[in-house]
Amino acid sequence: MEHPEFDKSLMNSIGLWLDGDQVVGAAIYDMYFGEAFVGALTEYRSIYPEILAYAYREMKDENGLGIAVCDNCADEISMAQSAGFILAEQTETIMRLELDRELPSGLPDGLQFAQLDPVKEPYDFQWLLWQGFDHGADKAEFERDGDIYPAIPEFRKHFNSSLSIAAKNSDGEYVSYCCLWYSDQTDYAYVEPVCTIPAYRGEGAAKAVVFEALNRATSLGAKKAYVLSDMPFYERLGFIKDKHFAFFWKK
Repeated sequence: MEHPEFDKSLMNSIGLWLDGDQVVGAAIYDMYFGEAFVGALTEYRSIYPEILAYAYREMKDENGLGIAVCDNCADEISMAQSAGFILAEQTETIMRLELDRELPSGLPDGLQFAQLDPVKEPYDFQWLLWQGFDHGADKAEFERDGDIYPAIPEFRKHFNSSLSIAAKNSDGEYVSYCCLWYSDQTDYAYVEPVCTIPAYRGEGAAKAVVFEALNRATSLGAKKAYVLSDMPFYERLGFIKDKHFAFFWKK
């Protein structure tokens, strides 16, 4: 799994701590320097300060380094603060839904499901996201300022078009979208992104495309789904707050 904006030129900075053939600790930047993920298996927590020091030395940018630490990892928080990291206002919430039943995925009248592949339909895909993430409905502005380009397949090795679900109206216009990421090496699906254009919000289109995608992921073997969000929308779909992370920064 990787993000299209992940800067591969920095990969030599990634640090792994091994015990024999087992990876017991790791430090990896997010997409570029300035934010990093650091961690160690529970029984190897004593090496956490060493991993923190490595990440700060190798992955900071001109503003320093930020890391996310789970609220219920008190020892990691203490070690981060001892290393000079200071609590910031930024937080993240991970929500979870158990996929133990079929979810109702009926669309509002006048809409139908469609698989939307960003490689095959880059313009329609990006125009939908442009509107859905509130950049406006001016197509001329979108064509002038938007980055309209085909998604590069090499960056999407785990992409499954059957989990890239849109709703479209009778005019063939895409109005709502949900994409899931799933690998059979895991037991979960990851939800990203989800959006609906303003004119169709509040009618149940987003719920339908999310549930349709989740039902398809369940048929592939997913047992649960995660989304990085604290929006009430996901709570209404049945997601519960699973973990909460605070960010710590060191200049």
